[in-house]
Amino acid sequence: MDAITGMLVPFIAMGVIFYFLLFRPEQTKRKKHQNMLENLSKGDEIVTNGGLHGKILGLSNDKNIILIAVGELNSQEVKVQISRSAVAFLKKGGELIEGE
Repeated sequence: MDAITGMLVPFIAMGVIFYFLLFRPEQTKRKKHQNMLENLSKGDEIVTNGGLHGKILGLSNDKNIILIAVGELNSQEVKVQISRSAVAFLKKGGELIEGE
């Protein structure tokens, strides 16, 4: 029985190390990103997963759709609808913020 216990201890220790080095930081990162998505508001500048930079013009909570302005073409604003989950970063002061 001592041999089995002696063999299990390193595996348990490796499991604990993996949890604190890999899984836990990923969970906290995911929670911060989800919090950032929930707190988006009109006027925020964002960057999507596809690299599209824009300013939020409107939010739809029931459909999780965001309307953003991405630039101008022939003096008319170009508007795009994206999914809320497509937002990767929030821009503040020209810097990208992944979650707060």
